[in-house]
Amino acid sequence: MEYLQGDERLDYLLAEDLRIIQSPSVFSFSLDAVLLARFASIPLKRGKIVDLCTGNGAIPLFLSARTSAPIIGVELQERLVDMATRSVHYNELESQITIQQGDVRGIAKVLGSEKYDMVTCNPPYFPVEAAPDKKLSEHQAIARHEIHLSLEEAVANASSLLKQGGKAAFVHRPGRLIELIDAMRRNRLEPKRIQLVYPKEGREANTVLIEGIKDGKPDLKVLPPVTVYQENGSYTPEIEEILYGNKK
Repeated sequence: MEYLQGDERLDYLLAEDLRIIQSPSVFSFSLDAVLLARFASIPLKRGKIVDLCTGNGAIPLFLSARTSAPIIGVELQERLVDMATRSVHYNELESQITIQQGDVRGIAKVLGSEKYDMVTCNPPYFPVEAAPDKKLSEHQAIARHEIHLSLEEAVANASSLLKQGGKAAFVHRPGRLIELIDAMRRNRLEPKRIQLVYPKEGREANTVLIEGIKDGKPDLKVLPPVTVYQENGSYTPEIEEILYGNKK
């Protein structure tokens, strides 16, 4: 199999001892994907996992280092599906990870309703009204803006996949947290764990991680915050451990 095409490169996922195919003109995963994969309450062995808006497959690859449970990554864009599939093959994880090309909207009709134990989702962050940056490629614009998937649709379709008592974890921007919580509760996902991520101490949070249980009882736990950078611009020890493990 030809693993790289065009401007693609093969990057290390250092803490996981895996590699991932990336392209600057199409898509590169961000720290948000790393944080979501670490935050989500993943079943270690039994259970089934779906990652919505999987992009180039970063979250399924990260999750594969934490669990032996089967993982399905769902992605709309064919180019990203192809990249993710080649990364799965490169890491010889075909028996655990499946990449499914398709629209998140109505995905339960394809994968099955109320069959899954965990859904992760790193959805587009920005409403369509926030005009995409002209410098973005079409692939990047779709990944970042709600062109094909709104926040409400992402939450509703995540819920439709989950068994009662199953969990859904999302990463988003704090400015849309109330909207996200409202959408979760409208779709039977009771928020249970939340964590804010700060770029530096003393700055406003720029990322929120939240997990809910389908038909769960109200009982929200606010976890200790995560800070990404120290004052000198280097990663904090917590982020270094997440990214590099003991390899740095």
